[in-house]
Amino acid sequence: MNRSMRAIAAILLIGVIVFSVSSILRNLPQVFRIDVTDEQLYSLSDGTKTVLGKLHQPLTLKLYFSRSVAMNAPDQIQFFTKYYTFVKTLAEEYVRRSKGMLRLETIDPLPFSDDEEDALRYGLKRFPISEEENFFFGAVVTTGFGVVKQIPFFTPDRDNFVEYDLTRLIDSAITRDKTRLGILSSLPVMGDAASPYMAQMKMMQGQPLAPSWKIVQQLQQRYELSAVPTDTEAIEDLDLLLVAHPKDLAEPTLFAIDQFVMKGGRAVFLLDPYSFVEQPDPQQGQQAQFAPKNSDLSQLLRKWGVEMEEGKLAGDRLLAQKIRTSAQAPLEPLIGYLNVGCRDCVNRENVITSELQELTMLFPGSLKQVEPDGESSEDEPPLTFTPLVQTTQRGNTWEIESPIELLYLDPKALMQKFTEGDSAVILGALVTGRFQSNFPEGIDITEDAPVEANQDDQAQPVTRHLDAVAAAEKDGAIAVFSDVDFISDMLAYQNTFFGLSATVGHNSDLLLNTLDDFSGSGDLIGLRTRGSFQRPFIVVEQIKQEAEARMAREENAIQAEIDTFNEELQALATQQEGREQKVLESSILDKRQDLELKIHQAERRLRQVHMKKRARIDALGKTLQQINSLAAPLIILGIGIVVGVRRRILRQRHLRTLRTQEHA
Repeated sequence: MNRSMRAIAAILLIGVIVFSVSSILRNLPQVFRIDVTDEQLYSLSDGTKTVLGKLHQPLTLKLYFSRSVAMNAPDQIQFFTKYYTFVKTLAEEYVRRSKGMLRLETIDPLPFSDDEEDALRYGLKRFPISEEENFFFGAVVTTGFGVVKQIPFFTPDRDNFVEYDLTRLIDSAITRDKTRLGILSSLPVMGDAASPYMAQMKMMQGQPLAPSWKIVQQLQQRYELSAVPTDTEAIEDLDLLLVAHPKDLAEPTLFAIDQFVMKGGRAVFLLDPYSFVEQPDPQQGQQAQFAPKNSDLSQLLRKWGVEMEEGKLAGDRLLAQKIRTSAQAPLEPLIGYLNVGCRDCVNRENVITSELQELTMLFPGSLKQVEPDGESSEDEPPLTFTPLVQTTQRGNTWEIESPIELLYLDPKALMQKFTEGDSAVILGALVTGRFQSNFPEGIDITEDAPVEANQDDQAQPVTRHLDAVAAAEKDGAIAVFSDVDFISDMLAYQNTFFGLSATVGHNSDLLLNTLDDFSGSGDLIGLRTRGSFQRPFIVVEQIKQEAEARMAREENAIQAEIDTFNEELQALATQQEGREQKVLESSILDKRQDLELKIHQAERRLRQVHMKKRARIDALGKTLQQINSLAAPLIILGIGIVVGVRRRILRQRHLRTLRTQEHA
């Protein structure tokens, strides 16, 4: 066998080996997988792995996608095919990590099929494509005990949170339905019904009971709600705690909040340097309007790495909303009334705030990260401080001399108190990690001993000790916001024409999202945000945009011609109105036919421009596809040529050496 035949045989053998290995690997179970994506898109986070490790009952994950509908649907729907591939691949990784406790079903709900009926019964969203076809793209998790949880639709704007949504879906299926939420507040957020004493007094006086805030009514639909007294010394049997505008809390109450966090509870704190919705105490008379309307918990929060700056309010000229101080007054920006829903004002990488766009706060304060008070172990990892809401980089803090300045608003005078800054002011933050107690030794409570009936002497005070958990055993989470007014009925809701209540913007969503994030498994807290599954070719996109820009100029010119001809045609038709001629003049008829011909020709040129643009884009795609297809063979061929030339050079060198040795 000569050299050429051996080379051909070797190439054929290599091809057979490559094809065989590819086929074998494609059909083998995916035991060995390597995620080579830049942002590890198909690698599960530690929190997800922990949740899957807790599965003690078999679950079924049903992934619904209208594949057959998407194949013939418009481009906007065909986009979801890539999205579905990404979700399906990630779901397969869930199944692989579940040790047999999670089973995946991919379902194409065809029109009028049982699968389509099941999708509707599960509550998945459908989008009509035609009279008979509907488009579905959602997920359902079912358990053997009849629990059903669903993602109604995978929206493109949440492609960064697919892992979070899937993990939360599984976690919610294996936990109880309602989370227990307690509310501790110095404001009447729960209404008069929450206080039996107040309810009885108003009933005796014939006064109606004040209703709860509308945000509380929303929370009652999601959580098992209970009021926590402001004079409590223990908070038990709760999963979450909402502390809204705490004022002058006694040490036992602070101790109760502290221990709730130390024992694994998650808490949301709504502080405020000036609560606009706080009503003065009528028993104080005129002095009530000068009473401070602030709340603070720095004595607790400093230990946990965050505090609200005392006496300072946040402002930002770019975010200030305009108001009228009277019916005749002009609109003027109020420096403390901020719309903080802009892209740079909310954390787009955190699931709590990623989708918020309309968010208003009224006289919020300034939060800052601080070193935790007291000593901490060097072995303990530091707390993680994550800003959620903030002003722009031109925001700053400002101060007032008296609360009366905010009681009678003067936007111009308040604006003069503000000076632009060069860094953002934090209005909301998430703190996670292993928390330390503010009361590691516990506290002593002194009480008056009960007076016995047969005792003449006054009873002596009795002191009792409450033991404490000095440090949390696991990582916990707290969220702190420097405003409480944003969840009030005044800012977060409005009454509709029919007397119903409707949300305004995303104010209520900020609190609901935070509690929703906290109500899941602790492994969900801080679950990382994924990169987008879309990987556009930047250079290709630039080429497309340049081509479209060139074609757009030609399109606009042709469209302008068509518009001009249509105007002339319309003017010609107007001239003929009112005339009683039975036969149109030949000149007018010729002009009309000429205009119609020009319009027809221009529309044809416009269609040709569209076809040319589409052809260029398709040609570019085919060229790139061909380059991509030929790249690997060309590289292999290049390597083969280099190796062959190198071997030839070495062989010639070896022959020259042998000849030299023979002559010697």
